Amino acid sequence: KELPYCCEVRIESFREPKKDEKKLTRIGAEIVVERSSQKGIVIGTKGDKIKTVGTQARKKLQTFLETKVHLDLSVKVDKDWRNKDDKLKEFG
Repeated sequence: KELPYCCEVRIESFREPKKDEKKLTRIGAEIVVERSSQKGIVIGTKGDKIKTVGTQARKKLQTFLETKVHLDLSVKVDKDWRNKDDKLKEFG
């Protein structure tokens, strides 16, 4: 199955390594969907879909940032967020 088209990704945290730390950028991201059923689709059976999405995203981020990345993904339901002007402005 594919991901629902009405997903939004919100970056919750972005921490670059300090000079004395390993070169590992830590990113926390939240995938926002409109319905609980969509949350299940994004997570997938036993978490297989979110794992695949996370692995692909992490590889692309590592190439772009030219450093190792720890990507922490979560999924949140925000009912009918696409119909709320304040949410649309917040998400851009």
